[in-house]
Amino acid sequence: MVDITQQMNACFAALADPTRRAVVEALARAPASVSDLHAPHNMALPTFMRHLSVLEKCGLVRSEKVGRVRTCFIEADPLLQVQGWMEWQRIVVEKQIESRDQIPFALDP
Repeated sequence: MVDITQQMNACFAALADPTRRAVVEALARAPASVSDLHAPHNMALPTFMRHLSVLEKCGLVRSEKVGRVRTCFIEADPLLQVQGWMEWQRIVVEKQIESRDQIPFALDP
């Protein structure tokens, strides 16, 4: 079983790269072949494959090979964990802002 904290750290690290975010966005719309995912990126295929490897290692993407075509799919669970953590942080920050707004303060004379 993967430690959730380690997986979230790996997801945040993976999502820090714009190429990997673009892949996640594309796969959120529909599964795609490696060739289709690689096409909009101006980089060598081996470099692009390293990006896919990072996404697969952190669990955001899985792939299946049928014949000569490798198709990639988004995995929702890691994204939902990250989303849940972000939502929790938003609530904490909003509560801090609300409590700060309720504290009376003195105006300078």
